[in-house]
Amino acid sequence: MATTEHPPPSRIRTWMLQGLSDMGKPGGHTGPHAEPENPHKGQRWWRVMCLTGVDYFSTLGYQPGIAALAAGLLSPVATIVLVVVTLAGALPVYRRVAEESPHGEGSIAMLERLLSFWKGKLFVLTLLGFAATDFLITITLSAADASTHLIENPHLESTLHGKQMLITLILVALLGAVFLKGFLEAIGVAVALVAAYLALNVVVVIVGLWHVVTEGHVVTDWTSALTAEHGNIFVMIGMSLLVFPKLALGLSGFETGVAVMPHVQGDPGDTEEQPKGRIRDTKKLLTTAALIMSVFLIATSFITTWLIPKKEFETGGQANGRALAYLAHKYLGNAFGTVYDVSTIAILWFAGASAMAGLLNLMPRYLPRYGMAPHWARAVRPMVIVFTLVAFLVTWIFEADVDAQGGAYATGVLVLMSSAAIAVTIAARKAAQRGWTVGFAVVSAVLLYVTVVNVIERPDGVKIGACFIAGIVLVSLLSRLARAFELRVTSVTLDDTAERFVRDMASRKMRFIANEPDSRDQAEYRDKIDQIRTDNDMPDQEDFVFVEVTVLDPSEFEAGLTVRGEVLHNRYRVLTLESSSIPNALAALLLHVRDTTGCIPHIYFEWTEGNPFHNFLRFFLFGQGEVAPVTREVLREAEPDRDRRPRVHTG
Repeated sequence: MATTEHPPPSRIRTWMLQGLSDMGKPGGHTGPHAEPENPHKGQRWWRVMCLTGVDYFSTLGYQPGIAALAAGLLSPVATIVLVVVTLAGALPVYRRVAEESPHGEGSIAMLERLLSFWKGKLFVLTLLGFAATDFLITITLSAADASTHLIENPHLESTLHGKQMLITLILVALLGAVFLKGFLEAIGVAVALVAAYLALNVVVVIVGLWHVVTEGHVVTDWTSALTAEHGNIFVMIGMSLLVFPKLALGLSGFETGVAVMPHVQGDPGDTEEQPKGRIRDTKKLLTTAALIMSVFLIATSFITTWLIPKKEFETGGQANGRALAYLAHKYLGNAFGTVYDVSTIAILWFAGASAMAGLLNLMPRYLPRYGMAPHWARAVRPMVIVFTLVAFLVTWIFEADVDAQGGAYATGVLVLMSSAAIAVTIAARKAAQRGWTVGFAVVSAVLLYVTVVNVIERPDGVKIGACFIAGIVLVSLLSRLARAFELRVTSVTLDDTAERFVRDMASRKMRFIANEPDSRDQAEYRDKIDQIRTDNDMPDQEDFVFVEVTVLDPSEFEAGLTVRGEVLHNRYRVLTLESSSIPNALAALLLHVRDTTGCIPHIYFEWTEGNPFHNFLRFFLFGQGEVAPVTREVLREAEPDRDRRPRVHTG
């Protein structure tokens, strides 16, 4: 490929784009969830579990309050239904996802492999929109809930009252600053945070249960009220299923669990294709996290429902968004309560870090590869700035309100989980595993039901998701359009016959004819040569080599190029190429020939018939159309020096 001298970049630009070259290599990715150079030198699975746990376990900060608001007296029953769906549905799905995509790609990559061309790209962009909703709302909701715990602390309430928006924005800004400085996943910090937070929650749960035992009437009062309101257990379960979509936040964390998978230590015998040890231990990670969370969800739903008055869960109440902190202060004093608040704030803030890392892991895997983001989107720091600014906007739109963001968060989580369930159902069907296929299909149906109900009841979630999707699709298409004339062939390889053709031509004028293969009979090549000679007024003694490009998947952006040579009809030399774009393939071949021979090649075209704008759209969408001028434009951008640029002739 042609190389052009550029002035040395500024220090700020170098700092901002640090790691970009590595990320651009095939398979290269240096984001926060990048795979370690040596897959056997990762971390023990239980330590990595704490990294995903800061996202998953931190939902205890607000989940009991959300469940109480949504289900009222039914909160414990509805939470048990949630746990059943978690253990019997979500957990098996993501264990299978870990098996199918052991390098952290997740269910999006599984579905990407099922679809090709533009429909596949648009489908992935849609899922990326919901993933962005999930991770970004995790950042803003966690920061908002952390600020709620800070403001409601008795020692700070009078000082910080009314400043929730400002505190939330500061927390989001601090999160962005950490990543700008260079975030190395501090798994040790995550272990300490998770251990401290869960230990404090164990204390709160035990003390809460002690007060339930000593104040026995709270249980009888609850059961009496529950029976009077709902009748029998079957009605209760039915009502719990109806309110279940509002509790879907308790399912969050599985996507992060798969994203951190590359950091799980593998066995010495693991290979890139078959990392069996990593898959086994990731399944342990997912199972252990789900079991721990299930125990805490059930226990906390009971004690918060039994011990906290209903009015305190409502907006403005002392337990709104901080039910367990309310109990910690009430039963263990403000000193312990303050320690609990600090722990909760820390883990909620770090949950935002986990979500930011998830975004930085996900987006560079797809958008730059599709040509739907600028080159700098492969670097961490520019993307951190973009995501931080979007988080500011989301915080402002939702006014840093935890309850208001719950719908959007649940929508993102449920869409991703539904797509994962569908992906593993298809994978099980392809593997002829009838039992798993039926089981995963049932889970898919349940999650789709929950997703649809959640969208109907809380349309704000799908609205914000649609905004993210529209933004990603629009920016992606504009970026693809802006990069339409970019040389996007990563390498050129010639077989022995093609090399021989090029060496032979290097001794005289190197003339290529771009030909659209049709019948490929003798008359086609003879007539093409006659036409080129007539159009360009060339003598008969000039000889040519034909170049024919077959378009495979025009939606692909970057790929290597393999050139094969053949002699047809014992006379005509033909180079055949397969690419996503005819002009890019031709330009890459010409530059490669120039660089390897030192000669300036010439290529001859005929004008394309039809409307130029229509032909450009054909090029943009299908890789063909206005070939001659686009080839020349690709060459002009790739080689600014006109004297060294291959010559394009059109007649």
